[in-house]
Amino acid sequence: MPEFSGGRLRSVGFDIKLKAYAEGIDRRMAELLPEPVLPTDSLAEAMRYSCLAPGKRLRPALAMACAEAVGGDPWSVQDAGCAIEFVHCFSLIHDDLPAIDNDDLRRGMPTCHKAFGEAIAILAGDGLFALAFDTLARGPWSAERRIRAIAALTKASGSEGLVGGETLDILSEGKQIDADTLFRIHARKTGALIAASCEIGAILAGAEDNICDNLHRFGAHIGLAFQIADDLLNETSTPAQLGKAAGSDRAHGKATYPALLGLEQSRQAAFTYVKHGIECLGGLSDRAFLTELAHFSVERLR
Repeated sequence: MPEFSGGRLRSVGFDIKLKAYAEGIDRRMAELLPEPVLPTDSLAEAMRYSCLAPGKRLRPALAMACAEAVGGDPWSVQDAGCAIEFVHCFSLIHDDLPAIDNDDLRRGMPTCHKAFGEAIAILAGDGLFALAFDTLARGPWSAERRIRAIAALTKASGSEGLVGGETLDILSEGKQIDADTLFRIHARKTGALIAASCEIGAILAGAEDNICDNLHRFGAHIGLAFQIADDLLNETSTPAQLGKAAGSDRAHGKATYPALLGLEQSRQAAFTYVKHGIECLGGLSDRAFLTELAHFSVERLR
C-alpha cells in the first residue's frame, strides 16, 4: 500500500486557518447553546461542558473548507458546522456512558456522566441532538438547501450512519469479525458524519450535485483514515497524550483495524484512505486546504 511519508505536510497558513475556524465555531456554539437559567440548571451546564471542551473541530472545518472550495464563503456555513459538532458531541456523551464504553475521560476532562451523573448526561446528549437540527432548520440558507442539508445530517446520524455503526460496534465486541464487517462499522460510526460534513458544506454553498457527491466520497475516505488513526493511537499512546483512556479498545474486545490487521498494516491503510480521498478532489480548482486537512486527519501517526 502506498504511504505518505516524511516531515510536515501542512503549511503555517493551514494552522492559522484551522485555528480561526475552530475559534469561530467555539464562539458561535457558545451563542447557540442554552445558558443556565438557575444554578440548578444542570442540563444546560452539561451541554455546554461537553461541547465547549477543547477539540480539533475537524468536522466543522471540513464543512467550511468544502464551502470555500466550491466558491462559497466558509463563514456562511458556520451554523451548519456548529450543528454537525452538536451531533458529534451528542455521540461522544452517549459513547462514554457506562452502558456503552464506560469511559472516565474525554478531551482531558471527566466525561459528562462523571461530571453530571448518568441521567443528565443522557439528557444532555438528547438536547444536543435536537439542537443540531434546530440550528440547521433556522440557518440563513434557501429552504431547498436547508432541506437537503437536514436530510444529509439525518442520514449520517441515524441507523444508516453513526447510530447504526455504534450498534454494530457494540454487537461485535469480543467476536471475530471479517474485514467487510469492520469496514461497515467504521464507515458508519465515523465516516458517515465526516462525509456529511463535507457534503453539507458544498450543498449550502450551492455546489452542483456531482461536486457534492465527490466531496461526500472525499469525506468518507477521510473519516475512515481518521478512525483508523484513532484506533492505532488507542493502542500506542498514553491517556495523557490522548486526553482519554488508552488501551480501552483491546480491553473491551472492540473491533478495530489494529486487532484485525496489526499496527503497521493499519497505518498503511490509513494513509491509503487519505490518498483515495484526495483523488476525489480532482474536479476542484481550490483544493489545497482540503488536501492539508486530509493529511491532518492522520498526522498523529507520523
